[in-house]
Amino acid sequence: MSAQITSIGTALPATSAPQPELRAFFARQPGADRLTRRLIGGAFDASGIQTRHTALESLAGSPDGVFIDEDGTLLSPTTGVRNDLYRRAAPPLAAAAARDALTRGDVAADQITHVITVSCTGFFAPGLDYHLVRDLGLPPDVERTHLGFMGCAAALPALRLASQIAEGRPRAVVLVVCVELCSLHVRETSDPEQVVAASVFADGAAAALVTAGDNSRDTGGLVLDRFATALTREGESDMSWTIGDHGFRMTLSAEVPRIIGREIRDAVDRLLGGEAPPDIWAVHPGGRSVLDKVEMGLALAPTALQASRAVLRDCGNMSSATILFILRRLLEDPAVEGPIAALAFGPGLTVESALLHRRR
Repeated sequence: MSAQITSIGTALPATSAPQPELRAFFARQPGADRLTRRLIGGAFDASGIQTRHTALESLAGSPDGVFIDEDGTLLSPTTGVRNDLYRRAAPPLAAAAARDALTRGDVAADQITHVITVSCTGFFAPGLDYHLVRDLGLPPDVERTHLGFMGCAAALPALRLASQIAEGRPRAVVLVVCVELCSLHVRETSDPEQVVAASVFADGAAAALVTAGDNSRDTGGLVLDRFATALTREGESDMSWTIGDHGFRMTLSAEVPRIIGREIRDAVDRLLGGEAPPDIWAVHPGGRSVLDKVEMGLALAPTALQASRAVLRDCGNMSSATILFILRRLLEDPAVEGPIAALAFGPGLTVESALLHRRR
């Protein structure tokens, strides 16, 4: 029996930041000249985002002297300082999303056999997987795997691994947890690529329960039919994620949407294998321009990306967690029927994809 997602839980930091307020914050930084302010206004206004959530309370107007000074100036803490905050804030957010998935799936913590954690915005050990076992009361012999630093596309490889485990072990109950605190790497900049990154990235966590065989539920879910991976012919230097002395640095060039627009059809053909494309899509919203290029490149109806645009609007780009937020909307929408194609884009430029269908 094919593996399926039986439930998806999500969690957001308590601090929300409306996009207009963030735009004004970056525009009034001391280093923002007239051209930079124009870049900021254009990028933030074109993002398709209304609100984002952040682990940095200071971004909502509470200066902390670490990330933001008393006069509202954005500071430049070291990578160590940023990672210390990740170590404190990421585990409880991941646990909150996991508890939500367990509750929605009516699964007890002691039923979990495998944990797969995903993150690219911080490192520490013992890591997220260890803390989930302790925080949720999972069995001490649960098998743990961590997928680190794979960027925005990582949730789909995690689901692929979960499906392989579940199909190979009929009694397995796999918990996949993605948590990203992108805002910890905020910086003042006049670099257009960094301005674009500042305009879209946000914080959040999501978790999915994956089962097959004896543990599959008749209450419905998203069946994981197949997966595919593709490397675009260009893009290695256009999307990257590197570690510096003052945080992680995202390179996100203006070529990314254009590369996706040119190469998306080949990647999707590899996934579909000659089948007709579905009417419903879950596409990682790297930004509104990425969704526009996918819609145009695949000649999709405007309604095909409705869930992706809604998550972008309400939450922003939460890196790996975002695609699970989108799939949750589709899982809980009673009007969703039939096949669903999922796409996510990572450094390289990598295209990860999955074909699912809604089980009633």
